[in-house]
Amino acid sequence: MSNTYKFGIEEEFFVVDANTKSVQRRMPSGFFGELKEHLGDSISVEMLQSQLEIATQPTTGTGSALDQLKDLRRTVANVAAGHGLGVIAAGTHPTATWDGVRATRANRYDGVMNELKMLGERNMVCGLHVHVELPDPDERVNVMRRLVPYIPHFIALSTSSPFWGAKQTGLMGYRLAAYDELPRTGLPEMFESAAAYERYVDALVSARAITDSSYVWWTIRPSRKLPTLELRAPDSCTRVADTVAIAALFRALVRFLVRNPHHNRDVGAVDRAIADENKWRAQRYGIHGSFVDLGERRALSVRDAVDGIVHLVGEDAEALGCLDALMHVRTIAEGGTSADVQLAVYQEALHRTGKRNEALDAVKTWLAHATLQ
Repeated sequence: MSNTYKFGIEEEFFVVDANTKSVQRRMPSGFFGELKEHLGDSISVEMLQSQLEIATQPTTGTGSALDQLKDLRRTVANVAAGHGLGVIAAGTHPTATWDGVRATRANRYDGVMNELKMLGERNMVCGLHVHVELPDPDERVNVMRRLVPYIPHFIALSTSSPFWGAKQTGLMGYRLAAYDELPRTGLPEMFESAAAYERYVDALVSARAITDSSYVWWTIRPSRKLPTLELRAPDSCTRVADTVAIAALFRALVRFLVRNPHHNRDVGAVDRAIADENKWRAQRYGIHGSFVDLGERRALSVRDAVDGIVHLVGEDAEALGCLDALMHVRTIAEGGTSADVQLAVYQEALHRTGKRNEALDAVKTWLAHATLQ
């Protein structure tokens, strides 16, 4: 147990052809083995062969997390280049289609694909996961419940999935619309205690519906292996600074809720329903929309909501040494997310060429470049 609120970051990437930037369906022989030689446990496969995940070592410094992510992204890209490949960080790939995808051969994924069938094949999405260690792991369920109203903030700030299957979806963050086809996704249930959560998991495991709690894929959950609360709502962020800012916000918010046990103490079914509405609004409009403010019974712009949460946790961010990283979320809210840039690149190229395919190619090129900036 520690009061340092140690944290770690996991980022999922699409593996693409270096020239076309199209998703690579089958990995070349030796590619993953070479990655493991360079990165060890910091690299892992995902359910589909077209995806990879990197993970930082636990740290208490945002500077350390940023350096680790830069090094990890650079190393993966260098190894990939030797195999004629590249990587893209985004919630969805602009032109990827799910038909013909290849699952990763592993006991866990074999079972998942057998259970999910087509839904597993359609899981062509990449997310950002942030783990934060609490002083008392038994408080994770309580903090998770009280954090539910803030989940839409993280979605709005991370949107990077405006395209699906070479089509403009109309959503800034389409990823969760696809991911929520899976069971045990979306917002968590409002468990009143850790014991209630354990009863839920035990019932599913005893009935052989799931093997363990790692098959509960909510937007936020207690980790099974680690004494952490894991945020899973955000899209994979194209820009590494956005990743670290979102991690800093989550970490500071967790500390604030631990220090202020009365904040959101009475959050319940109505709050969850409003959060679910705001989750949709975050997916649809990103930073350009508004949230339903239950307390004031009015619409609150996402930018004002971001300012409010920054003000709420500013003292905690300063105590954790991550205030500078936290303040970057205001830059995101004012300047736009990856989704905003993707759409701007697409419209500019479409206006210039009049060809959708060339406009989509321009988006893929920007994503590949920005992932390694």
